[in-house]
Amino acid sequence: MVTRAYTVAFEGVSARTVEVQCAVTPGLPAFAIVGLPDKAVSEARDRVRAALSALAIALPSKRVTINLSPADLPKEGSHFDLPIALALLAALQIVAPDAAERVTALGELSLDGSLVAVVGALPAAVNAASEGRGLLCPQGSGAEAAWVGDCQVIAAASLGDVVRHFNGQVPLSTAKPGEVLAHETSRCLRDIKGQERAKRAMEIAAAGRHHVLMVGPPGSGKSMLAARMPSILPPLTPAEALETSMIHSLSGLLESGGISRARPFRAPHHTASMAAIVGGGRAAKPGEISLAHNGVLFLDEFPEFARPVLETLRQPIETGHVSVARANAHVNYPCRFLLLAAANPCKCGHLSDAGRACSRAPICGEDYMGASAAR
Repeated sequence: MVTRAYTVAFEGVSARTVEVQCAVTPGLPAFAIVGLPDKAVSEARDRVRAALSALAIALPSKRVTINLSPADLPKEGSHFDLPIALALLAALQIVAPDAAERVTALGELSLDGSLVAVVGALPAAVNAASEGRGLLCPQGSGAEAAWVGDCQVIAAASLGDVVRHFNGQVPLSTAKPGEVLAHETSRCLRDIKGQERAKRAMEIAAAGRHHVLMVGPPGSGKSMLAARMPSILPPLTPAEALETSMIHSLSGLLESGGISRARPFRAPHHTASMAAIVGGGRAAKPGEISLAHNGVLFLDEFPEFARPVLETLRQPIETGHVSVARANAHVNYPCRFLLLAAANPCKCGHLSDAGRACSRAPICGEDYMGASAAR
């Protein structure tokens, strides 16, 4: 008999359903996982075996085969531990097979059977709600996933709690959403004395969602103004907060399952790579422009960024989304952000400073402002 459990694989901010099939058949004792798993998923067999041993559950002297369907979809991450264990428990008739099929499960197993929080619980809950199933997740991810009101979220502390819940011995209560984090910031535009024209420009940019380039000598307050831009932006709407939190959930940036109504502020260093800014890497993760979705992206020392990095910002700024294409992944991320850029007028920064004139003016400024174009 083949038993089934369900989990998800992440493609950008969306989650795709994965069916975890388990078959225990006669043959030489073995534990195999097939279906294009990565190294973390392949190592799940050792974590699952140790977690079951902690519950005094021994694997039968038979061949155990786990298939992750669809088999051509790459499977990445440690959150496959719990659904694999759940399908195996159903095959061993420790958990009712129909009960295992009613939930979407994700979670990492420790060797003692406890469940470790994983990233992506919020998109997984959205997927479970659309499929008409509940969500089974670690206790540390329950508050985050419970924000999806159409999905019943069961958060367990250990694999033993999961077994007792499905057997009706100690039913687990439904998880409650985390707190809405207060829209508070220690950086406020009212703290800046003077700079009336600059503050007026920031207010106009905030009202009209205009991008801003600030040019001035070092110490003129460019970074201070940029850091206070979120304080004059309106709070995120509930829809915007959920959309932004789904991206942050994939990156593990949600604190204690709480959702913030404050707009994100991201300030990457000018040495950041193209993959760090736009998104990419081996698993095509979101970059800084997506983490700044519905918020502010601040690029200090703007001419110091490499030209290829700046060129890649053109299409995302125009369309509001970015497509990250890699050999094993093609994903889309939203990235509607307000761009703030700051630059010195020249390499030394004193081209426009009347008290300390630049020794190479105006060539110093022309070379500096064209530096990113030359690289």
